[in-house]
Amino acid sequence: MKILLFGKGGQVGWELQRSLAPLGELVALHANSQDPCGDFTHLQGIAQTVRAVAPDIIVNAAAYTAVDKAESEPELAGTINGLAPGVLGQETKRCGAWLIHYSTDYVFDGSGDKPWMETDPTGPLSVYGKTKLEGEEAIRASGCQHLIFRTSWVYGALGSNFAKTMLCLAQERDRLTVIDDQVGAPTGADLLADVTAHAIRVALQHPEVSGLYHLAASGETSWHGYARFIIDFARQARMRIKVAPEAIEPVPSSAFLLPAPRPKNSRMDSHKLQNTFGVNLPHWQSGIARMLAEIIEKKS
Repeated sequence: MKILLFGKGGQVGWELQRSLAPLGELVALHANSQDPCGDFTHLQGIAQTVRAVAPDIIVNAAAYTAVDKAESEPELAGTINGLAPGVLGQETKRCGAWLIHYSTDYVFDGSGDKPWMETDPTGPLSVYGKTKLEGEEAIRASGCQHLIFRTSWVYGALGSNFAKTMLCLAQERDRLTVIDDQVGAPTGADLLADVTAHAIRVALQHPEVSGLYHLAASGETSWHGYARFIIDFARQARMRIKVAPEAIEPVPSSAFLLPAPRPKNSRMDSHKLQNTFGVNLPHWQSGIARMLAEIIEKKS
């Protein structure tokens, strides 16, 4: 079996290289790969890559993820998040492969306090959310066999993330202000990659599972609760922490003026995925604790 992975340089793409390798021959491309082309602004090049590689599975971990910058670059975001996945869908249909694609809670308007289900109406608030929804719709319209995984609050060991930022700030500052009216579940790139590999195995045997799924760690927290967990964990691990527990101040989203609005409710109902693929999604705290332990060990 041959697997074509786009976006190998991102958080999810990095973990997918590990999880997909045992499944077959893996061709993994960066966004700046030229031969074969991995550049999602070059739609014809992407189509030519699929035809040249002739994969059985296409996994798309490439995306335009600069949420605020997308407000001033809607055409670029639309090409990468909307048009390119549509091209992949068409090429996947043509060669009879499977397409695995990742989407986001930003396709919803963030209203209410109930976890979002796959059947709930969408209503993105930002250019980023709109373009990601366009990508979903283009894949479905292509008629290809696909698995679309919507997720939220993704973090990974590769590169920067919220946990690393909070650890640095907690060592430098006497007081922190963190948003407490946005709620979701931090979801590890490693969890996404492992579930993807398992789902591919199931899909190859049961093509009827093709469709849309929500995939997020279980439980929920606010960004403020997330920060408190990170800093408490570090303090218990005897890491030098300057900020006092009572000096981590909860604030509303309005305290930070950003170009793109964020959904306040990012809760995701993942029961469909768990029931279809027979997987258990661990609590968000377990993945964060493991990552923090690795970060702290490297610093010591």
